[in-house]
Amino acid sequence: MASRISELVLDCADPELLARFWCDVLGYVELDREEDGSIEIGPPDVGFGGPQPTLILSPSTDPRSGKLPLHLDVNPTDRDQDAELERLLALGARPADVGQTGDEPWHVLADPEGNVFCLLRRRLDP
Repeated sequence: MASRISELVLDCADPELLARFWCDVLGYVELDREEDGSIEIGPPDVGFGGPQPTLILSPSTDPRSGKLPLHLDVNPTDRDQDAELERLLALGARPADVGQTGDEPWHVLADPEGNVFCLLRRRLDP
């Protein structure tokens, strides 16, 4: 028997902003809200416990500095990498520099709160 990742928790200053951003990026919907202001988002019609992990945006006032030790990678599902990059930038992502050379087959981006994620080249089935 093994475990699997069921949800990822991201501490953030503005859960509303990041919930909207990540719902648009991933095609997720809001699943739940907690009294503490946390918002859980996940795949529509599946929710918690499905094959994809849900994402919990948890309010925090703890200051962060530097690059997080964990980041998300995303892949386009219905377009090529260039078109997906344009879409993500229009949603509010911005290019991020974490020391890459520029020759990588992926793009390093940051969400509206500066959390780094990568857009990979390979297209996946939705």
